[in-house]
Amino acid sequence: MPFPLCYTTRSNSSNIENSSSNDIRIFMGVITLPAKYGRRQLLRLLYGTQSSVGAKIDLKFVFCNLREDNTSLTEDDKLLVALEIMRYDDIIILNCTESRWETDHKSYAYFTALPDMLNSSGGSDDPPYHYVAKADDDIYFRLQPLVDSLVNQPKEDFYYGFVIPCERMDPYKRHSFMSGMGYFISWDIVEWIKSSDIPKKLPMHGAEDKVMGRWLEDGRRGKNRYNAKWAIYNYPGSPTKCAHELVPDTIAVHNLKTEKQWIHTMTYFNVTQNLKPSKFYSI
Repeated sequence: MPFPLCYTTRSNSSNIENSSSNDIRIFMGVITLPAKYGRRQLLRLLYGTQSSVGAKIDLKFVFCNLREDNTSLTEDDKLLVALEIMRYDDIIILNCTESRWETDHKSYAYFTALPDMLNSSGGSDDPPYHYVAKADDDIYFRLQPLVDSLVNQPKEDFYYGFVIPCERMDPYKRHSFMSGMGYFISWDIVEWIKSSDIPKKLPMHGAEDKVMGRWLEDGRRGKNRYNAKWAIYNYPGSPTKCAHELVPDTIAVHNLKTEKQWIHTMTYFNVTQNLKPSKFYSI
């Protein structure tokens, strides 16, 4: 099972200790590349130092076992990734090829792999997670606002995110889909993607988020939808209409491309406010 969002030890998690059977269960898969060690470490810090009431949240970093040129990962990558797995146990390596243009291959590989990875062998009818996320590695989710927005939502046939195009607010309009920056689907849709012939028959190229919307539309899935706009948005100044200034009720900020943008965002949300005083440091 995924290592919980706690990285101080390998055997203890405040999320698990403080969770109850009524908590929603969320699995977050961050789609990234093997060589992005620094980004993964930053996200481990950001997510591992957050707490959330009312949910148990697990996170994994997801990438393919082949590079874009269809060759194996470098020996350096294999070594460093293996060390990460030994230390954090938070990586999924899919049987797929990294591709700049056919990103939906990776998403399809991700969603179809999860039922076998996460379903228990006990045959329980209770799903391992209520919601599964596919998220970019340049988006920062604030976990408690995320949980608050999900806690009263349906747990079946559910599709959540930032509806595209930017000016659209109705997630039910024909050909609407959720931005690939970060969207959530309920567990029954994950299982449907694995078993349905519809994703197999549709072309596997183009924008993966648009392809996902087409799968759900053709399969008459995702009848319960939630548009989290504008609590999810692109970083201010991004060259897109999907951006605006940082605001207190933010769920997620996307398009964080530079260290300066990450620092600005973390400072705005005061991510170190719970730092405890100690004689070992003065900050």
